[in-house]
Amino acid sequence: METNEKMMTGEESLKIITEMINKTKVNFSQSIFHFLLWGWLVFACSLSEYLLARFTTLASPWYVWLLTVPGVFVSMTYGFIKGRNSKVLTYGDMLNMWTWLGFFVTIIILFALMKTRLESISPFILMLAGLPTFLTGFIIRFKPLILGGISMWILSIVSGFGGPDIAPFAVPVAMITGYLVPAYMLRRKTVHETV
Repeated sequence: METNEKMMTGEESLKIITEMINKTKVNFSQSIFHFLLWGWLVFACSLSEYLLARFTTLASPWYVWLLTVPGVFVSMTYGFIKGRNSKVLTYGDMLNMWTWLGFFVTIIILFALMKTRLESISPFILMLAGLPTFLTGFIIRFKPLILGGISMWILSIVSGFGGPDIAPFAVPVAMITGYLVPAYMLRRKTVHETV
């Protein structure tokens, strides 16, 4: 009885193992960029809205949130260019991309459903943002993002029940704990790993 199986050399085995490992890696640089972009943008918008509402007579301080529209285009353009220039699109990259795309679609639906009650949307956005942040932490195996997602869930409760003196600060604090601190930690980690 003949077998068609061929014995692999050590080099061939190592090549297969390396390919399998590379297929599970995730491109950290895209995650870092998006977390920093959205962390700073949402932090600035939420704090600006609060300050404008509290210290000015501006009728619609929520207009500062229109700055997120260019943010969407910057984010999508960056992701498209980076994805196109990427040599390998790994399973982890795809899973991460579809997780955040699902979040984006869900947010659009939420805005459409709550268009007449946008003043009370913050707790829902934080609750929803906690999920892809939490999942991204697991996908890229980075505990600060997992904790960041949990902090966003906690702060969504604060935003919903904290009252007018505390609730406005839930979103800026969530951006710091959920996006900015983990993103800077991730950037530091990737710089140290590439050196």
